[in-house]
Amino acid sequence: MLKILYLGDIVSKAGIGAVREALPRLIEQHGVDGVVAQAENVSGGRGMTLADMRVLQNAGIDAFTGGNWSLYQEELLPLLKDHGQPVCGPANYLPQARPGYKYVRLRGGAKIMVVSLLGQIISRQAEGTTDPLQRIEEILAVREADVAATVVNFHGDFSSEKRMIGYFLDGRASLVVGDHWHVPTADEIVLPKGTAHVTDVGMCGSLHSSLGVSLEVSLDRWRTKQPAKNVWDEDRPWQLNAVLAEINPAGLAERISRVQEILA
Repeated sequence: MLKILYLGDIVSKAGIGAVREALPRLIEQHGVDGVVAQAENVSGGRGMTLADMRVLQNAGIDAFTGGNWSLYQEELLPLLKDHGQPVCGPANYLPQARPGYKYVRLRGGAKIMVVSLLGQIISRQAEGTTDPLQRIEEILAVREADVAATVVNFHGDFSSEKRMIGYFLDGRASLVVGDHWHVPTADEIVLPKGTAHVTDVGMCGSLHSSLGVSLEVSLDRWRTKQPAKNVWDEDRPWQLNAVLAEINPAGLAERISRVQEILA
């Protein structure tokens, strides 16, 4: 049985800290074979720098998916297009983000396919998003035959899109994970044809914050109705939210469970 751990949005320094502290233990505790993480908020909430990527790889992450901020850090752009680098931009976004899928060889030798998609209802940073259903069909049509598991990330705002993409891919993907809300949903399930799914996996970062942003800044912005720059909260306690999927030799899920850690 192949065990894949998917980490929710890693948000700034607190998110990196939570992953570095908890992930090595979780890998050992659960016998994890591979780790995939949402990386579009890693570096100051906007994209991921190469330095932060290397830190997270050293902590145990094997592959990274993307979102509406994936193109912000210019130094990452060549890696998004390099098939040998385990980091994806959204496959149905601008050309700089493509191909949007990568093959990743895990520590035990298994090869997995990781795909990143954007929902069509997303924030203004993702104008230019194309149909995710058409794009995933194109990708699956060229999927290599020796893939042990297919992990699809769907980064979007609407629960209807994030819920339905699971059923659309049921039986054709091992794990379909929604994110972008930074708040986990309690609906992890193995769908009828064998695809593990959750509407939103949550985030890794500050617990007492507004999606990772300082409560003081967020509340003041709400109260005054005046724009204000995000200030990312770094204080403990931190949270780590993930899902763990167990994949059989046919590439379909047997189980999915939530993994949640509070780091005081």
